[in-house]
Parts: sequence; C-alpha cells; structure tokens
Amino acid sequence: MVEVKYLTRKGILNLKPYIPGKSIEEVQRELGLKEVVKLESNETSIGPSPLAIEAIEREIKNINFYPEGTSRVLREKLAKKLNISEDFIIIGNGADNIIDLTGMAFINQGDEVMTSETTFPAYETITKIMGGEFVTVRLKDFCFDLEAITKRITGKSKMIYLCNPNNPTGTIVKKNSVDKMMRQIPEDVIVVFDEAYYDYVEDKDYPDSLSYVLDGKNVIILRTFSKIAGIAGIRIGYGIAKPELIGYLRRVVNPFTTNRLAQVAALASLDDETHYQQVLKVNKEGKKYLYQELDKLNLFYLPTETNFIFIDLKEDSQLFFEKCLRKGVIVRPGKIYGTPTFIRVTIGTHSENEKFIQVLTEIIR
Repeated sequence: MVEVKYLTRKGILNLKPYIPGKSIEEVQRELGLKEVVKLESNETSIGPSPLAIEAIEREIKNINFYPEGTSRVLREKLAKKLNISEDFIIIGNGADNIIDLTGMAFINQGDEVMTSETTFPAYETITKIMGGEFVTVRLKDFCFDLEAITKRITGKSKMIYLCNPNNPTGTIVKKNSVDKMMRQIPEDVIVVFDEAYYDYVEDKDYPDSLSYVLDGKNVIILRTFSKIAGIAGIRIGYGIAKPELIGYLRRVVNPFTTNRLAQVAALASLDDETHYQQVLKVNKEGKKYLYQELDKLNLFYLPTETNFIFIDLKEDSQLFFEKCLRKGVIVRPGKIYGTPTFIRVTIGTHSENEKFIQVLTEIIR
C-alpha cells in the first residue's frame, strides 16, 4: 500500500493547517456558556451595514441562479469610487482568495517570495503550495523592515507580500520608507500590498499604494469587505492592479467565485457612509479606552492603526487564552505568529471591551 504522503504535493508536506479562531457557538457548546464575547478575529463588532442586510433580503429569492461571474456591477462601483477603470479590479471570495490567486498566477517552482516573519500566515501557505521558496525578514521595531527586505532581493526573487497595516502587530510602514523601497525594487518583482485594515488607519503618513499602480508598477493591492463593512461571513474582497496583472489573475480564478448575496451586500455597504463612520467612531473610542486600561495594568502593547491591539502578557499566551475562554472571552494567542507571549485582541463595543478588561485583570492578578 502506497503511503498517501507520496501522492501529495511536496510543497505542502511541511505546512501546518491554518487554525481559524473559535466561533461563539463552538465555545458555548464546549464550555456550556450562555454569553461569549468574541474578540479574536477582528470582525466588526457593531455588525453589518443595515443597507447590506436589506440588499441580502431582497436578493435571497434569486439564489437559485448563478451569480454574475466577474461581479461587474461591483467592479464598476469600486472603480468610480477609486477613480480608476474597472479593468484594474478583480473581485474574490475574500482577500484570502486574492492572495491564493497571486500565487497561482505568478509563483513558479523555486521562485523566492519574501515577507516579514511576523505577519499573516496565508502568504507562506500559498508560496509553499506553489513550490516557491519562502523567505522571511525580522520586524524592526515591530514594523516591516523594508530596507532589509530590499537588501535581501536576489535574482530568484519574484514577489513581496507587504501587510500594511500588519496583522498581528497593527503597525504600518510609512510613505517615505515605501517610496524608497519602490524606487529600488526590480521591475520583475511583484509587490503585493495587503491592505485589509486600511480603512482604520489614522496616520497621515500612510502610503498611497494606488499611486504605484497608476504609475504602471507591478503592484497588487488587496482590500476586503470583511472588516469595516462587517460582512466577513459571506466572504468578498478585491484586488487592484494594472490591467495586465489583473488579466493573469483572471485566468486562475474559479467561475462564480463570489455569491449573489455577497455581491449585493458589498454594493450596498459602499453606499452606507453612516455605518462606515459609526464603525470608525466605535473603534476610536474603544482604542482609547483599552489603551487607558492597559496602561493602568502596566502591560506593553503596540499603538495600532487597525481594529485590534497586540499585547505582551510576558507569559504563555496560550494558557491565558484558555483561562479567558472559560470566562467567556475569546482572544487570539500569538503562537501562530511566533510571538508566544502576545495576544491579539479585537477592539469591540464598549461593553465587550469592559468585559475583556475585567477578565484580563482577574487573570493577571
């Protein structure tokens, strides 16, 4: 009998499966808890746009039909909002799907793909699946070290994944540093800016990645409706790049990759400025409150440009996670990111933030 591992792609033999956050229902079932606060997966705590819900309710009667294959109406609306042609946009089943498409379209066996060693794990997954060589560079002051990344480029380098703001640290690389890097990047290296959290950024020195696309550079931008729009459960995101790159991404995308409900919900959310501003307001207030309480507890944390905070407990965060779980609060332990004493905590509503601080105080004291 042939062992199954000999039938498997070599690139995935050393891959560890991605472990998603626990759901509220899972924790309730396992621990018998009635109330659970989920601050683990950076979802929008105030829920989706009311306009998105209404759009889903209107569309649900049509789910016996396949969706429009290229999400044309949504691309048109995004293009108008961004003041670009719709040919610059591809829609996917979440930004994670677009990450997979970048690997499928551009990473060959032996190509080097570079990123930080403390960032979103999906970059490593798709690189190894496609047979690429995954190269990581240490963070500098908890930020991507763009100078070190630039120096590490070789003749085998094909792609750089730059998570900005970075997940899990919540930090950004700023415009001058990115401009300098982009001037030095060879033309045959693709830079992917993962901007899943860009809506939350307050720093005025955040780079305008779209300007690199409009300059004709080999840049792909990833954005999503999962975070600020609050529709993570129906999976829809998009990529922005010059039409030549988009054309190759479209060659590897599955037909009907985004469902009808996701398309109409994303369209409606683009019209809901009230919901957008409310999410930002709740996040800003929650961030201020959590900073204040973490300071009182003398805990180290990273000021964030996102809807989550990265906190150093100076102890095993997996044990803390398990204690938190039993008290009805779900957070993200840092082991998956190679930071075993850190936790990542979503900024929730005020009551959710208060519950987290109450549990945190009980455990560390």
